[in-house]
Amino acid sequence: MPEGGTWRKTLLGPEATLEDAIRTLNDSGVQIVLVVDQESVLLGTLTDGDVRRRLLEGGGLWEPLEAGLHQDPLVAPPDLGKEAALRLMRANRVRQLPVVDAEGRVVGLHLLDEMSVSPERSKLMVVMAGGEGRRLRPYTEECPKPLLPVGGKPILEHILERARAEGFGRFVFAVHYLGEMIQEHFGDGSKWGVEIDYVWEDRPLGTAGALSLLNPLPDDPFLVTNGDVLTGIRYGELLDFHRRQGAASTMAVREHRWQHPFGVVLIDGVDIVGFDEKPVSRSYINAGVYALEPNVLGLLPDDAKCDMPELFRLARSADLRTVVYPVHEDWVDVGRVEELERTRAEFPPPRG
Repeated sequence: MPEGGTWRKTLLGPEATLEDAIRTLNDSGVQIVLVVDQESVLLGTLTDGDVRRRLLEGGGLWEPLEAGLHQDPLVAPPDLGKEAALRLMRANRVRQLPVVDAEGRVVGLHLLDEMSVSPERSKLMVVMAGGEGRRLRPYTEECPKPLLPVGGKPILEHILERARAEGFGRFVFAVHYLGEMIQEHFGDGSKWGVEIDYVWEDRPLGTAGALSLLNPLPDDPFLVTNGDVLTGIRYGELLDFHRRQGAASTMAVREHRWQHPFGVVLIDGVDIVGFDEKPVSRSYINAGVYALEPNVLGLLPDDAKCDMPELFRLARSADLRTVVYPVHEDWVDVGRVEELERTRAEFPPPRG
């Protein structure tokens, strides 16, 4: 039986909502929610992928989990050995396997990532760090935006350390405005135990154009992130999702809700057919983190400005699959003065 008590953080009652599930997923980091009754009997499961699909389908955060549960999930008895559990998970292509006793009570949780011995990742992340940060002036008059401190360290250092913790060992920083300061701070990356290279934009090339300067070109799928995005996204899971979808390009997206300040009158011609009291509009915004296949880079114009949405349009025009990865984790685009000041207030520098 698996040791430790992390699995207890995944438990929710049957009255839980989608919002409760998202909070539990973020707190546990285990990518599954186990819904149990008062006696800890397993009623069903909900994975991180299930939550993202429900968000895309328009699921409200207040909706109960019951409708979307896997009510007959694959489970294991407490006496099933590690090797047998690992074979069972691989055969059924599941990453989490609840352990239940003879009465159906949850007593543990097998996790594929913890049980598998996998080689060290040698994955690539490209960070777009060349922008002038005009909306952040006066903060960026003498400091590039990715070096602005939050919680006692530069924004870009937060990104690097989070990615490194997930096994990303090679980074390319695309720099332009005050790029010398970024290179001086990070050097070759040896201080962080990673490898950092730089591509220099002679002029601003947008949020995708600098990818045309990569040399050599990547051999495998890789991640791209804006240098001003702080997020709880698990970069490795985003890359795994991209591969499972068979996509050429994947864009992380964040749901944005806006409530109309007035009651809306629904009409057909001059006839009133109904009313909608202060309706809520839902849309998805670009979260500034992407997974790309190397062949997508062939669509970029040479050494020319190109933003990431345009690259996705080019991929679609070439009949390549483009998908979204809904983000429910913490996320902030530190692109304006108010966002910077609010983020600094939430991440005060360490004492001492």
